Amino acid sequence: MGNRVVVGLMALAAILEGLLPEGTVPGNTLPLVLAVLGIVWGFMGVDAEDATAYLAVAIGVGMAGYSDALGNIPAVGGLLDGIIDAASIALYSGVASVLVMRTWNRVKG
Repeated sequence: MGNRVVVGLMALAAILEGLLPEGTVPGNTLPLVLAVLGIVWGFMGVDAEDATAYLAVAIGVGMAGYSDALGNIPAVGGLLDGIIDAASIALYSGVASVLVMRTWNRVKG
């Protein structure tokens, strides 16, 4: 149940970040929320010892977002790129927590 809530909040924050014009939300609130939710998701929902699928998705989403692959779609491409960029913030934050968990598991034996 908690995993679904975190994923739902991540999706909502990514959509808002992608669709709202800059300056609507004060400061960097939504990227901060996405980063924190990504870290929480990484600890709760990803198995650090078998994170290959998660890491592949994170890399794929990040590359799609930063290459502006969806920007070629007329009228909505820029908005979709914004949503993908925001989702990659959350996914890359989860990668950081997977790194910490995997390192911790190796240290403690």
